[in-house]
Amino acid sequence: MIYLAPSEYEYYGLDATTPAAVVAAASSLIDAHCRRATLAVNQYEERLRIEADRNTVRLTYIPLAIVAPAVTPIVSAQGRYTIPRRGDWPFDDLRLDAALMFGLPGIWTAIDPAAIDFFATTGELTLPLNIVGLWFSEVDIVYTAGMATISDPVKFACAQIVRNAQATPALNVSVGKIDTMSMNYFSDSLIDQTVQAMLAPYVAQKVG
Repeated sequence: MIYLAPSEYEYYGLDATTPAAVVAAASSLIDAHCRRATLAVNQYEERLRIEADRNTVRLTYIPLAIVAPAVTPIVSAQGRYTIPRRGDWPFDDLRLDAALMFGLPGIWTAIDPAAIDFFATTGELTLPLNIVGLWFSEVDIVYTAGMATISDPVKFACAQIVRNAQATPALNVSVGKIDTMSMNYFSDSLIDQTVQAMLAPYVAQKVG
């Protein structure tokens, strides 16, 4: 996605004649830096292990976004129990026996998305317990995340990358060639500390 339209160039401090290809390249650098396909709303799928004695997980891509007519960012969810290693099972022997008796370990069970509590800003999910009070060992979540409207910090970051590129001698090339030139090699200098600070809330952080 291109994060600045030509009509926005001057508002965010760029010359109106700035080549669109430079802005497109800057937008691609933002996506690469944030480790995601786009900062706009997009669908993701993650399979996550749940720590012992916990009933929460944190998704990688934020903010979580609700796409109408849905009422939750969770598109679908399923969980399963695994046979624990010695000392890892947080429940008593009776509930372990019940889980094994009904063949729960290894079987994926659908989870009602509406039953999952979520916090959009942090991506934290709280999962429901089953009728015998067990929680899942692993979940697979399909969800939507991103910004319906691109925020000002992202737009200012895009403009700053363009200015940094224009100030870099190696990138001071003709308009006819800029669209075929990769700026990834210059990311360390183009995505400076100011840009990193503006993009920090949107960088995907894999939570172990």
